[in-house]
Amino acid sequence: MLANSSNNKSHLHNTGIFVGLLLWVIAGFIVAYLLLGGGLWVLETAGVRLDSMNGVVLNTILAAVVYVLSLAIVVGVPWLIKKRATTKEDVGLTRLPSWMDILLAPAGFIVYFILSSVIVLGATRLIPGFNTDQTQTTGFEGINQQYEYILAFVTLVVVAPVAEEILFRGYLYGKLKKHAPVWVAALGTSLLFGAIHGQWNVGVDVFALSLVLCSLREVTGNIWAGMLLHMLKNGVAFYFLFVNTALLDTIMK
Repeated sequence: MLANSSNNKSHLHNTGIFVGLLLWVIAGFIVAYLLLGGGLWVLETAGVRLDSMNGVVLNTILAAVVYVLSLAIVVGVPWLIKKRATTKEDVGLTRLPSWMDILLAPAGFIVYFILSSVIVLGATRLIPGFNTDQTQTTGFEGINQQYEYILAFVTLVVVAPVAEEILFRGYLYGKLKKHAPVWVAALGTSLLFGAIHGQWNVGVDVFALSLVLCSLREVTGNIWAGMLLHMLKNGVAFYFLFVNTALLDTIMK
């Protein structure tokens, strides 16, 4: 009886921490956006004309600020309040990238593509009104200048994968698997990662991506292979969302 009671308490404790970590990451993003909104309000009140800035430049700056604030809040606040430091092992940054990481990235892309296709096919049959043709919102719609493409590329293909891998497959997954089986930690991380993208079709796709990214961390012990795969995936998406469209428009003129 005592053993069962102790096990139940331990299970409830781990479950509470598991759910708390998921909510904490969500809270980190919400607070980051609130702080950003407050900062923008202060600037506008002070007479700074943000609407006169180029939209792509502004979006690039805002995206970088949100990622930095989110990481600072999620990782930094627990350390400041309770001295709960996040180690390199927690985040999966114990070494430099290796050739194996580079080779695993394209292999992981193939696995992700197949898995995503299967899950999307299942979603179209099981979820009424599931729209696979919904256009992904990136915040960089309507760009046409070369420097705008460069800024969009840096933000979407470099900054976003680095920040998201450190936060999700690094911090969140690294913490969750201390309190739950690996598959549960991967599922929780991936569900949250899909949910924050805010679009059904994109969410399902990145859910599949996250499962592969978590698997790569388990295989390599680090997040480098996943980070490279994430960059590769976003690079392919960038091509079809921006470059291919621009080429077609040029050809049709």
